[in-house]
Amino acid sequence: MRFSGLRVLREGLTGNKGWAPHWRDAEPKAEYDAIIIGGGGHGLSTAYYLAKEHGLTNIAVLEKGYLGGGNVGRNTTIVRANYFLQGNSEFYSHSLKLWEGLEEDLNYNVMHSQRGLINLFHSDGQRDAFARRGNSMINQGDDAVLLDRDGVRKHLPYLDFDNVRFPIYGGLLHPRGGTARHDAVAWGYARGASDRGVDLIQQCEVTGIDIENGQVRGVQTTRGAIKAKKVGIVVAGRSGQVAAMAGMRLPIESHVLQAFVTEGLKPCIDHVVSFGMGHFYISQSDKGGLVFGGDLDFYASYASRGNLPMAEHVMEAGMTLMPMIGKAKVLRSWGGIMDMTPDGSPIIDKTDTKGLFIDCGWCYGGFKAVPGSGFSFAHLMATGNHHASASKFRLDRFRTGVDLMDEEGTGSQHNLH
Repeated sequence: MRFSGLRVLREGLTGNKGWAPHWRDAEPKAEYDAIIIGGGGHGLSTAYYLAKEHGLTNIAVLEKGYLGGGNVGRNTTIVRANYFLQGNSEFYSHSLKLWEGLEEDLNYNVMHSQRGLINLFHSDGQRDAFARRGNSMINQGDDAVLLDRDGVRKHLPYLDFDNVRFPIYGGLLHPRGGTARHDAVAWGYARGASDRGVDLIQQCEVTGIDIENGQVRGVQTTRGAIKAKKVGIVVAGRSGQVAAMAGMRLPIESHVLQAFVTEGLKPCIDHVVSFGMGHFYISQSDKGGLVFGGDLDFYASYASRGNLPMAEHVMEAGMTLMPMIGKAKVLRSWGGIMDMTPDGSPIIDKTDTKGLFIDCGWCYGGFKAVPGSGFSFAHLMATGNHHASASKFRLDRFRTGVDLMDEEGTGSQHNLH
């Protein structure tokens, strides 16, 4: 079933009776060539690219709940490639290029909107740091425009430019940044993978990983044992728990990251805006709701809910930056379980167990990485070699302290501890 404007029109005139299910609700087979644990954005995109790029179709995606029911279905939808350090910058550049062709590739409307992203700065030091970041982005082949105060005012006239404590000095504009519809991304990849023969198996929790003589043999699930020569772990905040089934202890902590959405409003925020002094970011969805978030709740947890002090902190930052949103009614909040690495950068690598692979540690940035992560993880699982864009995301960097990618400059130096 292909989507087109003509098809939508015809179905609308005939009672929408001709639509077929977007993917097959498959039953698990006894054995597969590869199993992907995790039916979120990264797991589904991995399965899709395994089938599309490498011709592997005897694959199962195992999801303990429903497809897209985790972080990919509850996030602030931001897509960007404004990273600074080598290793991260080329990966997110590659991922953004995949985003730009994704709707045509999937024949599915993921509502990718390149409305532009502006990171504000509020001091001379921040200006210098963003100037360096912008130059790095341009050298990588991406786009960046350094705005002065008047340049920011032209784009974002509704900000509080008279704030004495946090004066707006300017901002770094990333024109190709923007947003996408989070659940539509999961649905599009699920549909594309299923069309290529991948089995998508919901309500199937993995309870054990079978290993024999250093080789993965399959998994134990709530729907029985399933054999496989290769197994990929792609479970975000549950990475540590699932890896433990294989006897691994990952350098991961799971934390809650809250997000919020308001009632629908008339269009008022054209860009994605990030506040440099309050870890606050905001955009407006196509339905009109203001979607915004802030920092982690800063305690380890597997609960998909947050605490009120952090909610208050996020609201304070929003009001400091743009008092105009003060009367907007917050409809709901939610919490995603973030798999945080010490250096803030992800892991895409083989493990010491032959045939067992890991994709985790996406910290705050998992959604924008969905295409790039799936593409590079599929390449690793199919060929045994790292894709060039993800060649720095090695697991052993946390053991050796070499090639750590501390994007924020806030992590510990492992080889000194």
